[in-house]
Amino acid sequence: MVPESHRDVPSYRVTLFFGPEPVEGRPDVLACVFNVKKRSWKAGIQVSVEIGTDQLLVLRQKMRLADRLAKSVMALDPQERPHYQERIADCFAQAVCWCKLDLRLQAGVVQENQRIQVDELSIELDQEANNRADYVFAYILGELDLTPDRSVSSSC
Repeated sequence: MVPESHRDVPSYRVTLFFGPEPVEGRPDVLACVFNVKKRSWKAGIQVSVEIGTDQLLVLRQKMRLADRLAKSVMALDPQERPHYQERIADCFAQAVCWCKLDLRLQAGVVQENQRIQVDELSIELDQEANNRADYVFAYILGELDLTPDRSVSSSC
C-alpha cells in the first residue's frame, strides 16, 4: 500500500525502503529509510528519518493509539494479537517518520542521500503528526489489513 502523499509535496514520489530499525549506538532512537524521487531528477535518493522512542511514546498517548485500535485488535484471533501488536508499533513509527519526512520535503531537498536526525523538526513533528492523526491510523490499518473502529472519535 502506498499511503496518500501529503498535499503540499506532490512533486515527490516517496516509498518506504525499510524500518524502523534501531540506530547504531542509540538504543533510544529508531530510523526509517525512504526512497525519494522528484519528477525532475534522473534518479532518487535515500533519506534516513530518525525518531526518538520517547517522542513516539508521547505521540501514541496523544493520539490515543491503543484506544483507537482496540476493537480492531480484539476482533483478531487471540493467538495472532501479539504479532499484530508488534507490527502496530512498527507501522506507527513508519507513519510518524513519514510525517517528519514530509515536513522536510515541504522545504525542498537536494538530490543527495541524507539523514534527518532525531533532534531535527521534533517540535514541528508533534504538531504535524497530531494534525495527520487520521492518516497515521489509516496507514496502520491499511498495512495490517485491519477494519477501522468507527465508534472511537478521531479527534485528538
